Amino acid sequence: MKKVIVIGAGILGASTAYHLAKSGAEILLIDRNDEGQATDAAAGIICPWLSQRRNQDWYQLAKAGARYYPQLIAELEQDGETETGYAQTGALSIHKDQDKISKMAERAKLRREDAPEIGAITCLNEKETRERFPLLGEGYSSVHISGAARVDGRALRDALIRSAQRHGARLIEGEAELLYEGEQVNGVQVQTERYMADMVVVCAGAWANEMMEPLGVHFKVHYQKAQIVHLRATNQENTSQWPVIMPPSDQYLLAFADQKMVVGATHENDVEGYDTRITAGGMQEVLNKGLELAPDLANCTLDEVRVGFRPFTPGFLPVMGQVPGWSGLITANGLGASGLTMGPYIGGQLARLALDLEPEINIEAYNVSKAIEMSVQ
Repeated sequence: MKKVIVIGAGILGASTAYHLAKSGAEILLIDRNDEGQATDAAAGIICPWLSQRRNQDWYQLAKAGARYYPQLIAELEQDGETETGYAQTGALSIHKDQDKISKMAERAKLRREDAPEIGAITCLNEKETRERFPLLGEGYSSVHISGAARVDGRALRDALIRSAQRHGARLIEGEAELLYEGEQVNGVQVQTERYMADMVVVCAGAWANEMMEPLGVHFKVHYQKAQIVHLRATNQENTSQWPVIMPPSDQYLLAFADQKMVVGATHENDVEGYDTRITAGGMQEVLNKGLELAPDLANCTLDEVRVGFRPFTPGFLPVMGQVPGWSGLITANGLGASGLTMGPYIGGQLARLALDLEPEINIEAYNVSKAIEMSVQ
């Protein structure tokens, strides 16, 4: 039985541990439980098909991640995990410019040719749009994408971890330091305990570089702070099936069960250290943009604010695979704002790599060497 240690229990690490445990490997999952994990503050929009990003390598990965969700959720449900936070609610891509609406619909139809999971594509007028999401302001028409979904990152992460444990994985809290001999990583140390393994998988997100530095590896991961607001729409009913709202700006609006609304998020690049403070300026930005989209949000109750650090690698393209110059060490990072779309799928690919199996996609485009600088030890 192969022994694998997974460091980091966000959505990526949880998925990796889950897939490995289901395959029969002996798994140890380690997490420091830092404040600011990206999974905690992610919105959970599963709708990559309308993106105008030109990087096809990014799109292919996001598309594969979205396609994988129904299979993963079905498998988790078979394992007894019914509280995954996932629902295929559809999405409304909204705009006040009818020409932009038509172009979005055309783009979606073109992409549906090799992504049938997009589902039905329907142009809705203002009245029909507001019927789908009653809190929206006036003047918005939309394109409705039936195959889109939303997911609660915390709920899905916890379901993956529980299922991994059901298949024999162990979870411990603590700071892991890599153990190595020569150019072979062979385990980790957590406080005074040493744990040996055939393979170590680092899924440490914004904290990955500090873990790699003792190996003489500079992992070029930078992070963006996100503040995201959770509200309670006490005067609304049946919000669990409301569609995701995707406006032309960088904001978004999601509805969950029990009248919960999620509005976000800030995109703060010039942050010193891991600053998890909720700031007045951040809240002003999120709420101003949210209220512009949906003025009736002003009557909602403020439940909580979450803060997370989205990790990015050079070119804003994720990397995955073996760490150059080292045996027994693989990693993935740089999922950015698409972490919940891609993370579960990439976790499955990391599990395959850890088990010496071919990944389901060509990962050369996401080679870890693109985000690594080696230093002389």
